[in-house]
Amino acid sequence: MTGVPSLSTVIDQRLAAAIADALPEAAGADPLLRRSDRADFQANGLLALAKRLKGNPRELAGRVAAGVESGAGAEGGESPIREVEVSGPGFLNITVTDAALLRTLAARAADDRLGVPFAAHPGTMIVEYSQPNVAKEMHVGHLRSTVIGDALVRIMEFRGEKVIKRNHVGDWGTQFGMLIQYLIEHPHELDHEGAEGAEAAGGEAETGGESGSAAMSRLNRLYRASRELFDADPEFKERARRRVVDLQAGDGRTLALWQRIVDESKLYFNAVYDRLGVLLTDEDLVGESAYNDDLADLSAELEESGVAVRSDGALCVFFDDIKGPDDKPVPLIVRKADGGFGYAATDLAAIRNRIGTLHADTMLYIVDARQALHFRMVFETARRAGWLPEGVAHHLPFGTVLGKDGKPFKTRSGETVRLMDLLDEAVARARAVVEEKATGLTEAEVAERATEVGIGAVKYADLSTSRTRDYVFDLDRMVSLNGNTSVYLQYAYARIRSILRRAEGEGAHAEARLELPLAPAERALALHLDAFAETLQDVADAYEPHRLAAYLYALASHVTAFYDQCPVLRAPDEATRANRLFLCELAGRTLSQGMALLGIKTPERL
Repeated sequence: MTGVPSLSTVIDQRLAAAIADALPEAAGADPLLRRSDRADFQANGLLALAKRLKGNPRELAGRVAAGVESGAGAEGGESPIREVEVSGPGFLNITVTDAALLRTLAARAADDRLGVPFAAHPGTMIVEYSQPNVAKEMHVGHLRSTVIGDALVRIMEFRGEKVIKRNHVGDWGTQFGMLIQYLIEHPHELDHEGAEGAEAAGGEAETGGESGSAAMSRLNRLYRASRELFDADPEFKERARRRVVDLQAGDGRTLALWQRIVDESKLYFNAVYDRLGVLLTDEDLVGESAYNDDLADLSAELEESGVAVRSDGALCVFFDDIKGPDDKPVPLIVRKADGGFGYAATDLAAIRNRIGTLHADTMLYIVDARQALHFRMVFETARRAGWLPEGVAHHLPFGTVLGKDGKPFKTRSGETVRLMDLLDEAVARARAVVEEKATGLTEAEVAERATEVGIGAVKYADLSTSRTRDYVFDLDRMVSLNGNTSVYLQYAYARIRSILRRAEGEGAHAEARLELPLAPAERALALHLDAFAETLQDVADAYEPHRLAAYLYALASHVTAFYDQCPVLRAPDEATRANRLFLCELAGRTLSQGMALLGIKTPERL
């Protein structure tokens, strides 16, 4: 599907044709069309073009304006342009007709995708995100990767990309020797009927959240006990180290116990993902262990090709422009001097698999900014080895979640905040807001709304912040009905749905009435609705979900101004009421679709 061209696209094409007609040597010049406060749109490109051609910008602007008004570049039909004005040193201020606006919106409303086209050249895209560690609780540091990655997956899939999700979990390494050895010597440590696990499960081990809570309770108990013994008993420490060798060698008993630990962790991960409302499943989980068998061959290939060299017993890759404080080169260590492999080898093996086997056209790594140097070296190594084509891999760094003190978010005791605790607190705060505002809801409906509002608040606060910036985690602000919050957007949607239900009860219907003039608030809302597809294109090009959040907040603000200035159900006549109901309906669909692409639900009643 090609989608519905926005009015800005149509006008841009007419301007480009008028420029080419006025100055054939300038064919293909960008008119630099933008939204404007002085008119609907402003074209700024004629200033630079006139300067380049050593002409008078106002004269050129006048010739182009005349060409647009006479229909240059038109393909027949009624012109969408009501007025073209030359302004200042050579700007063009352009106003579109009300009928053109409503005609375009009617075409969007008639399409299930709201006129949003599929990507021109969709391909296979791999998105790596979340990346928790097996046998450890997810904390606030996992929030941004999980939420940003999930939004990008939803947006890219909506555009028609073949998206492969990858949850690259930490499920391999020395700590598993400690955990497995302890399980061998204490075989009932992960039993589900354990007192602490049963208490955490609350007798409902089959439910996702409770099962996950019980699983993490068992894993915490295992980790604490094994760590205590590891630190206190040198003989156990030695047995644990030998167990790592057994794990890496593929010993059957060791692998079976390792799998138990992984399976317990999956129960917990899935409980968090279910609570957070993200798309990740067990099928998307591909841990470091998946690449273990490839590491020796990978290292040999790097060494034989000369990409990696031995240095102090380790296999390293060096870079001319990466040096430490002592001005000595900082290498990427593929294999340690003791023969062990670290993150670099695993990441390189993942690249080989994703390019060679999965045939990725694009790879997105949603990993925090502190890993920027690591990925720079890994990507460059893979390119030198011939495994990674130029421009395929992108590290998308993100900032830190801060407390109100401006420091990384911690508990009062200084510990990292557990993600599930944070989500539970958000739902509890949201419940208070829902109970205060909602009337006539059952207890089950209040609980459902509290979850939708609380989880939405956490996700929106993250996604409405530029990916590379830090932000302050403030639940009081996040669940507020005022300001740039998901609750404000959800409430705007619920209000639209309320109006449409009442209209249906009164027998009124929504219809775009092209013959009607639009009030200023109606025009502002209509112009913004027409920009939805372009916004999604910008988000996809920059991999920045906050641009969609900003669009949706502006949409909700336009809807609020529209309500205040343009009565809907009490419109002065039937035609105006039908037209305003049409704008309400399209605004509601756009809000709901946009929020869904961010992974946030829009309740029908709030």
